Order: sequence, then structure tokens, then C-alpha cells
Amino acid sequence: MKKILTYTFLCSLLVNTGCKDYLEQAVDQRTQLNSVEKVSELLTTAYPQADYATFTEAMSDLAMDKGTNNVETEEVNRNPYFFQDVIDRNQGSPNNYWFACYAAIAAANQALDAINKASNPDDYKAQKGEALVARAYSHFMLVTLFAKVYTPATAASDPGIPYVTEPERVVLAKYDRKTVAYVYEQIEKDLLEGLPLLNNNAYRSPKYHFNTAAANAFAARFYLFKKDYQKVIQHANQVFPGGNISSNLRPWVSVYSKLTAKEGLAIYTQATETANLLLVEAPSNWARNYATYRYGLATPTVNKYFRSNNVTGARWIFPLYTQGDNNWVILKFREHFVRESTNANIGFPYTIFPLFTAEEVLFNRAEANLELGNNEAARTDLNSYASTRIENYNATHHAITNAKLSSYYGTTNLKQGLLMALLDFKAAEFAQEGMRWFDILRHNILVQHTTVEGQSFTLGPNDPRRLLQLPQEVKLAGVAQNPR
Repeated sequence: MKKILTYTFLCSLLVNTGCKDYLEQAVDQRTQLNSVEKVSELLTTAYPQADYATFTEAMSDLAMDKGTNNVETEEVNRNPYFFQDVIDRNQGSPNNYWFACYAAIAAANQALDAINKASNPDDYKAQKGEALVARAYSHFMLVTLFAKVYTPATAASDPGIPYVTEPERVVLAKYDRKTVAYVYEQIEKDLLEGLPLLNNNAYRSPKYHFNTAAANAFAARFYLFKKDYQKVIQHANQVFPGGNISSNLRPWVSVYSKLTAKEGLAIYTQATETANLLLVEAPSNWARNYATYRYGLATPTVNKYFRSNNVTGARWIFPLYTQGDNNWVILKFREHFVRESTNANIGFPYTIFPLFTAEEVLFNRAEANLELGNNEAARTDLNSYASTRIENYNATHHAITNAKLSSYYGTTNLKQGLLMALLDFKAAEFAQEGMRWFDILRHNILVQHTTVEGQSFTLGPNDPRRLLQLPQEVKLAGVAQNPR
């Protein structure tokens, strides 16, 4: 994946051509964007075709040093574990994800430009909605990973990331990071304008596009970060009819736990899985390596979250597998290989990633209810989740009580106990998906990594290394990097 030439931080779209020639052509060089069908085709590329799990999982407190028995790992796994910048742009690196997001944004902007110039713009309503929401999503992921977490008191002064709303037409264009508050304002503007325009019937494969369920799930996540908790609940309740999230969770007890390993791999990222709201297919080595990376899920973490009783008094039913000594894996991802051409013997590995799921929506609603003082509503959602993850679940024995929270977490503060349970549930549910990092950011959770030799590395709540460093190439566009 190193054919991409970089002249500005958005030029990740320039492939084997000069900037001047490229800028005189449409993004999709095969066609002019003069029909609904062609704009729809372009929008299939308006999603970041890269994974963040490789580096966010390694940075999180779910990763441990599994020792030298594992093959010495790539920079994309090693450096994040030590909270060091990743310089290269290989698959799974922060730099690769940065450029993939701006490539997706460029596609969305090109689609919006074509729609604005169309003689029949009303015919493009669904495509306009998708482009706006997709543009908002990529900017949201960038500001979350490469800027400080949203804090109302400081967001108006914290540097953000460039929010790009026009197709690139000049080489070495200058961009301003502005502020986190500004970026959030633009995200919200795009999201709220785009969401009502979406039409699920416009897609042949709705789960690979911002369908209405996925867009509302994104809105719930966005407002959770923005700390607008009433809107979190509002959008979470719109993901499924009647706000019924629990019946749409992955059926681990009734279905997944009864599958063979091969069957389990096949179902987790299927579009037919109700819990999957938005999927993306990305060039990635994650499916190949996530079990065997040196810095990853290890026995102590497995014992804590999966082989010991949790606050319910029971264990989760997630099937655990090993690939060699201490290489634990929960079967979620499988690789498929795409040849460069029909007759080629070389190509690229691809992995399908769930970007939004019913489980996250349920957890986000529960957390928002906690912040609003609706403790019992949050407890109901957590008990509903547990009922789909505990074999022979019985509410009399497994429901989360105040006594269990106090005994397990050592606190008599109901909100705090429920929040600790929620974060533990999420850590287990999204293990090896890179999602834990986002809770670490929002809740200022300290992360401590230790090597097998006993060296310790700590990432505190105010450590500047919580912000990923912007790519070196960004300096060409006049964008300041994060302090270190």
C-alpha cells in the first residue's frame, strides 16, 4: 500500500500522477459525476479505508507485553505500546489512518460539489445526506485521535484538526487547525443536516453506508463525547424501532457460543448480523496479526475479564482461543485477499471492521442515563446486556444489585459503581477492536504498560502523548503538530 504519493496532507488520493494533472480531473478519473448512480459509486469511498484498532488496542490498558517468544512486532504494534510516535505510513499506523480519513473526506466533498452543480439536486437528497454524515464521521475520528478530548471549558482554545469542506483545487493548499470547539460545531452541522436526508432504500448494501441506524449511532457517540447526554439518549432510541436495543444485540449465548471457530469468524462481521450497523472493508493486516502481536491480549487480562466472575457473579460466555503460547484471540476478524488484477499473484489483505454496533449504542445510552441521574435506566440496560452474555442467565441470581456493586468495586456510590461496571462490560465486549482507547480518553484513565523485563511506562491523564502526532507531511500544508 505504498503507491500513494504525498504532496499535501490531503494528497493521499494522488496515485501515479502529477498534482497539476490530477487536480484538473474528477476524483474518480474514470467518469464524470453527472448522475445519481455515479455519485453513489463515489460515496463508497467516503469512508476511511484503514483500521485504527492496530494502534489504539496497543495503546490501551488491554495490551500487555507477551514476551520474546512472539515474533518481534512491527512498529505499528510496538511504538504505540510504548506511547511513541509511529513514523511510517504502513497499514495499521496512525499516519495511514489520518490520510485515509482525509481521502474519505475528499470523496465526500467531491460528491457534494457534484450535487451542488447538478441540474436536479432534489434527486440527490440521499447521496447528499450520506456525504455530509460521512464527512462529519471522518472529521470526528480525526479530532478524537489527534486533538484533545472535548472539554467545554477548554474546547474553544484547544487546537483541533483542519475541517475541509471544499474539493482540493490547488497544490500545497494551506489549512488551519482552528479549535476543537470549531471542529465539533462543523461536525454537528453536517450531521444534523445530513441525517434527515438519508434513505436506506438508496443503497444496495445498506450496512456499508451511513444508513439511518448507523447515523443515529454516530450521533449518540458524538454527543457522548460532547457531553450532551439528553441527545445521546434521543439518538440511541432512534437506532431501532421503539428504542428496543437489547433484542438486537449479538446473540452470544443462543447462537455464537454454539458455532465452530470457522462459523464464528464468518458471522461476526456479516452484514446480515443485526447488531452490525456500519461496516467498512479496509486494507489491513489486523485479522492476520491481532492474536500474535507481541503487545496485545495476554493471560492476565483474559483472566480478569473473561475467566473470572464479573460483578453479576458469573462469567461471560465469549469463546476464547489461543494461537500458540499466550496468544489469545476472540474470533471476530478474518482476512480476505484481494488480487491486484485478475491474473495477478500479488495483492493486499483486507479486513472488515464494524464501525458502529448495537452494543455500543446500548452502552452509550446507559452512560448518558448515568450522567443524567437515571441510574435505574442504566442498570436496566446493563442487565439486558448481561442476559445475552451469561449462559443460563437468571435475573434473580445475575442482576446487578447495589450490594454486588459495593462488594465488587468497593464503593457505595451507585453511579460510580454502575459506571465501573459499564466500563468493564465494554472492555470485554470490544476486546481486540481498539474501542477501549476511546473510554480511556473520555474518562482520563491512567494506562501503565510493563515489559517482561520489568520496565514500566505510564500514560497519565494529562500526558501530551494521549494525542497522536500529526504526520510529518502535514507541515507542508502549514499545520502545526502536537507538542511533545
